[in-house]
Amino acid sequence: MTVNLVQPKLIIHGGAGGHLQSEAGLEAVRTVLHSVVKKVYALLLNGVSAKDAVIEGCQILEDEPLFNAGTGSVLQSDGKIRMSASLMDGTSQRFSGVINISRVKNPIQLAQFLQSQEDRVLSDYGATELIRELSVPVHDPLVDIRLKEWFQQRKEHFQKHMAGVVAEEELAVPHEDRRGTIGVVVLDSQGRLAVGTSTGGKGLERIGRVSDSAMPAGNYATKDAAVSCTGIGEDILDECLAARIVIRVTDGLSLKEAMDKSMKECCLHHRDLGAIALDADGNIAWGKTSEVLLAAYHNGEEIGDTLEWTGDDLIGYQF
Repeated sequence: MTVNLVQPKLIIHGGAGGHLQSEAGLEAVRTVLHSVVKKVYALLLNGVSAKDAVIEGCQILEDEPLFNAGTGSVLQSDGKIRMSASLMDGTSQRFSGVINISRVKNPIQLAQFLQSQEDRVLSDYGATELIRELSVPVHDPLVDIRLKEWFQQRKEHFQKHMAGVVAEEELAVPHEDRRGTIGVVVLDSQGRLAVGTSTGGKGLERIGRVSDSAMPAGNYATKDAAVSCTGIGEDILDECLAARIVIRVTDGLSLKEAMDKSMKECCLHHRDLGAIALDADGNIAWGKTSEVLLAAYHNGEEIGDTLEWTGDDLIGYQF
């Protein structure tokens, strides 16, 4: 059987929320995001599958201390790091994930292993047992700036609702709340879609709080479309945003229409979030109700990003 090859596409994100504190911070984020897009796109041009490309992209972003996932994750109210991640293969329509795990370098790798298992979503206790079963090396994801951030907030009795999405050297001012996860959405050369999302949570939260990143609300794919979300997890859950956008595409809306309709609803409900998406035709879309969406993409010809995308527009797209 001959497979008609298509032009690979991808889009990634590193969070959403308020503006970065400095031009240096903006350029640091742009450099990292563009570098990841370049590396993952090279893999796609060499025939790597969408799922494997997503895993590789997520691992690179998890290893980058700048972002709130893997190394560089925020601390919860008790001073511990608990991470969540999920992976969804659009071709098989299989979802897998881990919730609130600690002391592991790449949560997305555990989600990868669970793709082939009967039980495909594990909470903290189960994920810890899986780490032991797989002999995954112990890793401390804490970076100094996150610890400083936590100590500052403890002095202020945790008046902030959440930590900063990007670990900038200048600590976030109390009212400049920024949220974030990392996410990767890919269309490979054989027309297969996949998506992965990973996070350290919102930071400073109640122990046991579960983010949207390990749920279909924040990470969802079928053969028609794939979406990764970022922002306030509870807002994403209330909208069931990723699944809603994908289902609208499946039901006949264009990706642009599905993203636009969904973001208008989010705005009406006063949500604070962002989303990135691809469809099976290679259309790329992104949307936000927050001030900034830290995303970058490859449209098959060049790399672009949304870092300085401001104004009243709720969505953007590349066809």
